[in-house]
Amino acid sequence: MTKRSYLFIHQNMPAQFLHLCRYLKAHGHDVAFITKNQINQIAGVTKVMYPTPREAHEASHPYVKSLESAVLYGQAAFRSVKNLEKHGFKPDIIVGHAGWGETLFVKDAAPRVPLLTYFEFFFKAIGQDVGFDPEQPPSIDAWLSLRIRNSVALLSNHATDWGLTPTQWQFSTHPNEFRQKMSVIHEGIDTNAIRPNPEARFILPDGRELRPGQKIVTFVARNLEPYRGFHIFMRALPEIQRRHPDAEILIVGQEGVSYGRRLPEGDSYKKRMLAEVSLDLSKIHFTGHLATPEFRAVMHVSAAHVYLTYPFVLSWSMLEAMASECLVIGSRTAPVEEVIEDGHNGLLVDFFDVAGLADRVNEALSKPERFRDLRRAARNTVLARYDLQSVCLPRQLALIENLIASGPGRGD
Repeated sequence: MTKRSYLFIHQNMPAQFLHLCRYLKAHGHDVAFITKNQINQIAGVTKVMYPTPREAHEASHPYVKSLESAVLYGQAAFRSVKNLEKHGFKPDIIVGHAGWGETLFVKDAAPRVPLLTYFEFFFKAIGQDVGFDPEQPPSIDAWLSLRIRNSVALLSNHATDWGLTPTQWQFSTHPNEFRQKMSVIHEGIDTNAIRPNPEARFILPDGRELRPGQKIVTFVARNLEPYRGFHIFMRALPEIQRRHPDAEILIVGQEGVSYGRRLPEGDSYKKRMLAEVSLDLSKIHFTGHLATPEFRAVMHVSAAHVYLTYPFVLSWSMLEAMASECLVIGSRTAPVEEVIEDGHNGLLVDFFDVAGLADRVNEALSKPERFRDLRRAARNTVLARYDLQSVCLPRQLALIENLIASGPGRGD
C-alpha cells in the first residue's frame, strides 16, 4: 500500500469527513485537518487551527457580508495550507467543504494538488426551502441576497477539480455546469454501531426508564425550528396526547436557529410553541443536545419517530433512525421522498398536515405490530444504499484514488 498524505479542511472538524479521516489514519497514511474548531480531535490526525477571522464590516452591504466572510475564511485556509507546506507536509489531495469559503483559494496555495470540494446545497428563490412555509415568508432582501450567497459556491466550483454532494436531491439543486464535475456519495451510516437494541434504556431526569415497546414518540433536530418542522410537530401533540395520554414524548434538540429566520435575543421557537399549544408537560421531555450513547438510546426506544423538513439538506438523524429500525413518519418533501417510500420503509405525510401527522403517530402507537416489516425495511434501505463500510466509504476512497491518479485536472 502506498503511503500518502491527506489534507482536510472544515471549520467545524470533523463534520462530514470523520469516517474518511479515521479510515485513512488507521491504514497508515498521514492526515492533517485545517479547522477553527478548538475542541474536537481525531486520534493521530494533525490538527491545524487558524485564528477566527474578523467579522464582515458592519458598513458592508447586507447582501455581500456572507461573501466578505467567505473571503476572510478563504484567506485563513490559504495561509494554513502554505504554513503546512513550509513545515514539510505536502498533501497528495486536499478535501474541503465549500460552505464558508475555506476552499476559495486552495488552488492558489497548492495548484498542483487535486482538490475535492464538498458542496452541500445551492440556494434558489423558488421551489426549494425559501418561501416553502407560508408562516416564514421571505423578504425581498432575503430573495435577492441568495444570488450573492451562491457566489461562494460558484467561485469554489470553478476552483476545484471535482465536487461531492451527499444525496440526489442536493445534487439536483446545483446548476448543470456544477453537476458535470460532481459525484453523489453520502458520508455513510455506521450500521455496525447504529443498529436495533431491544435491551436499550433511556433514563429520564426523574430516574424513570423508558424501554422499547412502550408508547414513545421521538423528534430530533439540531435546533428546534421551522426548517425541521418543529412547529408542525408541536401542533400535532395535543391530539396525540388526547388519544394516548400515557405516551412519553422525547424531543431532542437545542433552542437556537441553524437555518432560517433568527429570533430576538431570549426568544425561541420552543417558547413560542409552548405558548401556542396546550399540553400535558409531565409527559413531554425536552432533552437538549445529547451525547451519542443517549441519542442512540432515544432511537432504540422509539415507537414513532417524526422527521419533518423543508426541501433542504437531509439530516443524518433520519438515516440513523432508520438504521436503528425506527418507524419513521416523515414529511412528503423531496429530500425525504428520496429515501422513504410510504408504506414500504416508513410513513409519509404532507409537511403541513397536522391532523394527518397525528393520525399516523396514533396509528403507530395503537398498532405497533403492523409496522414491524416497515422497521426492518428501513434498516435494509440504509444497509443497501448508505452503509459506511460496504457502500459509501469504498466509493469515497475510489473517487479520491481516481483524482490522485488523474492529477489536478481542471481546477484553476
